[in-house]
Amino acid sequence: MARMTMIKAINSALDVLMEKDETVCSFGEDAGYFGGVFGCTEGLQEKYGLNRVFDAPINESAIIAMAIGMASNGLRPVAEIQFADYIFPGFDQIISELSRIRYRTAGAFTMPVTIRTPCGGGIYGGQTHSMSPEAFFTHIPGIRVVMPSNPHDAKGMLIASVECDDPVIFFEPKRLYNGPFDGDPHKPALAWSSHEKGEVPKGHYTVDINKAEIVRGGSELTILAYGTMVHVAKESARLAGVDAEVIDLRTLIPYDMQTIAKSVNKTGRCVVLHEAPRTSGFGAELIAQIQEDCFYALEAPIIRVTGWDTPYPHAHEWAYFPGQERVMRAIKQVLEN
Repeated sequence: MARMTMIKAINSALDVLMEKDETVCSFGEDAGYFGGVFGCTEGLQEKYGLNRVFDAPINESAIIAMAIGMASNGLRPVAEIQFADYIFPGFDQIISELSRIRYRTAGAFTMPVTIRTPCGGGIYGGQTHSMSPEAFFTHIPGIRVVMPSNPHDAKGMLIASVECDDPVIFFEPKRLYNGPFDGDPHKPALAWSSHEKGEVPKGHYTVDINKAEIVRGGSELTILAYGTMVHVAKESARLAGVDAEVIDLRTLIPYDMQTIAKSVNKTGRCVVLHEAPRTSGFGAELIAQIQEDCFYALEAPIIRVTGWDTPYPHAHEWAYFPGQERVMRAIKQVLEN
């Protein structure tokens, strides 16, 4: 085991993959010589050469198209989109081509493409560097959508994603890159100053990208979260003094409904958290499915705690972010019903 941040865990995953499999390559804007704007690919070009780790033009559509072509010819490309906010110029390639090729060819072609992209707030990036657009991609058949919440999962899930024959959108929460964040707005620099590390195996291992994880056991209510919000959920439950079961979804598509239903049927109450805007967010899908599968076990309405239906603000980032105070209010409301 080694102690490392999520950035180093992602770098380690790519290193392990590229050493093990010469068909794996990594590329994106500033992802070669510079090592990525957050340092996730640092040192890889020097180790594996220009043909396997290289810079791409500022053209997200071309980056995704290149990845599709590479995968069609036997490679396992890992394409980096510098910020999730910039993925939309490549949206047509993802939706119209990448997601459909395996279906369209009746399995003759697989699409082992992994698209890495940082998401969410945490750097005061404002409306163009802070989006959480995961819900867009969960609506598209043929794509897997994952988001780790800690260094151990980040490495294991990235390895599993690259080795998967389906295309994967791998969202990386910026606020967790250098350490966990508990949702306290009075500590806005926590994720950038503490560089807190997690225990991560040194070599090759995978984390099942079909399974959620219960990160805190409990019997009073279930809290569903992913990415940054997992840490907010755990700390909010602790501060509220409730016996809450916190589930880290880890993978949004396909999400692990078996684990979710087992927990909700046990607790009878549920709160759903995500940083993305409320309307048509992924929480709505979770709530709909829970209502179908667990209706007779529910003792109270399910409550969402989310970002607001506005662009992500700059100066008022902490008013937008669904932090501890809002989560604790939702916990109280659910328990009092």
